[in-house]
Amino acid sequence: MASKIFGIDFGTDSIKICRKGAGLIYFQKTILAVKNKKTVIAIGNEAFDMYGKVPEKIEIEFPIKGGVITSIDKMLSLMNCIFLDLSKEYGKFRNSTFYAAVSADLTDIEKKAFYDVLDGSFINPKRIILYDKPAVDALGCQLDYGETAGTMLVNIGSETTEISVLYSGSIVVSKLFKYGGHDIDEAIINAVRRNFNILIGSKTAEQSKRRVVTLNEVDKKIRIYGRDIVSGLPKDCEISSELLRSHVIEQFATLIEAIKSVLERTPPEISAEIYKHGIWITGGTAKIPGIVDLIEDGTGLKVHLAEDPTDTVINGLLDVMEGRYHLEQQ
Repeated sequence: MASKIFGIDFGTDSIKICRKGAGLIYFQKTILAVKNKKTVIAIGNEAFDMYGKVPEKIEIEFPIKGGVITSIDKMLSLMNCIFLDLSKEYGKFRNSTFYAAVSADLTDIEKKAFYDVLDGSFINPKRIILYDKPAVDALGCQLDYGETAGTMLVNIGSETTEISVLYSGSIVVSKLFKYGGHDIDEAIINAVRRNFNILIGSKTAEQSKRRVVTLNEVDKKIRIYGRDIVSGLPKDCEISSELLRSHVIEQFATLIEAIKSVLERTPPEISAEIYKHGIWITGGTAKIPGIVDLIEDGTGLKVHLAEDPTDTVINGLLDVMEGRYHLEQQ
């Protein structure tokens, strides 16, 4: 009989779901499209494809912002749709056990919202266990959380970055900053507007970030399309890594200052351990080429990029679900 134990990484940008014995089974945008304020007509990547194109009677909803659920009702609708879709391939989810990773820096009420969304869904879970995301993230970096000696983790998400200091199975410091990949997208939008008088949307900016942004001395070029600010007509332009690099580096200055602020709150003895073991970076934005060198130059510390930075949290949950590690639940 297939296991009915699942893990969930609730991301502001995307939701990932894994299953014990099967690995990752769902990875889509945390978005839903709602018609006439009540009828869900699309979720996930399909809803994201509609973003910026729909008429007024259809609203594109983002139920998680800044790592926090902002609408329990919308989030519940999204999860019910996800479970309904997945049940067609993986069978009924009723009476399943769920392991969920949540930011350590959230309030108890904010953490409980994630619990309530699962508990209030139609699948009627048997058990829900919440874990601190930095602990799970460390496992996904192939670090032994219980034995970790003075390590800093920097998880760079879409809207937030969680910076945590771990020591011997404990989270010494964890701080959630409102900084992430969307800030890079905004920098790209501003750069295109200043240099070409062309307005592009956030989707185009995100796609440009993935295809052309690099902090290394490498130049890539792509053609993008937007709206001319003066004439209001469609227009295209060619952007390059060289053009965007200075704008993007300015944004990363915020990240480096955030890392320094957490280091200032870290006990001296543990700071010495971090100096020896360095910083681990995870999250989708960590995949931007050259980010390791940039953070090393800005902090003077050794920086390690996780082998699979986008999936460290879900991989850590799989480690716990498969019994390879034991973590204390929230």
